[in-house]
Amino acid sequence: MADEDFNHSIKQYLDDGTAILRGVSESPRLEAELLMGLVFRKPRSFLLTWPERLLSEAEAQHYETLLRRRFSGEPIAYMTGLREFWSMPLKVTPEVLIPRPETELLVEKALLRLPSDEEVRVLDLGAGSGAASLAIARERPRATVVGIDISEAALNVARLNAKLQKLDNVEFRESDWFDAVRGEKFHVVIGNPPYVAEDDPHLARGDARFEPRLALDAGPAGMDCLRAIVDRAHNYIVRQGWLLLEHGGSQHLPLRRLLEAQHYHDITVHKDLAGHDRVTECRFVE
Repeated sequence: MADEDFNHSIKQYLDDGTAILRGVSESPRLEAELLMGLVFRKPRSFLLTWPERLLSEAEAQHYETLLRRRFSGEPIAYMTGLREFWSMPLKVTPEVLIPRPETELLVEKALLRLPSDEEVRVLDLGAGSGAASLAIARERPRATVVGIDISEAALNVARLNAKLQKLDNVEFRESDWFDAVRGEKFHVVIGNPPYVAEDDPHLARGDARFEPRLALDAGPAGMDCLRAIVDRAHNYIVRQGWLLLEHGGSQHLPLRRLLEAQHYHDITVHKDLAGHDRVTECRFVE
């Protein structure tokens, strides 16, 4: 991209980077700027303030290396180590699933079931980076939030995010679903478990190629984890409490049948911004 004497400015490299990333990114200019920010270890405002600043040979080579990595499909969130969720900048690593906008729907619906003036308990199944747990903990400071995940590496990221967000009403435990909360009850249980079928071609595309398979793959039909949660969740929910689960767009009907078999009430499915069935909520009555 650069010529032999590397006599190119930030703006010129950004223009070239934007053109290169246009085929792999929905936000090529933004990503070009984020990658340039990694080169200088400066915010985007620096790039806008000094667009004519020339890159050294080492800086130019660093930027081109970053562009090649992104062009090959490596997620921008893993490259920068950050992803915003619920207006919070969260640390992310290849040990955790990159937080999706769709999961904000799960948080939104859970908050409607959590009074802000009461001391309530919330369980987050498959906490990963801690995104949903931390969003609820921030919005409901009187709540006690417990996030669980089977991956200790993921939980280390979640605990770091809790520290960075200065939230002390959330804790994270290593657990195979409910094993670490035996005997406990919660007013709301949420879950964003793996729900992708093991042979789904999407696992070989885009960001999913780089994400932990453990956080995506859920057996032949993508229902293994959802089934495991529904089979046991009622033992951990208070009477009149709520269960909310994120799932794939074609899974709401088999999930509904599982919930009906466990005698849940008020089963409702909510669509995401793309119009896909994404979150199902239901009430435990006994």
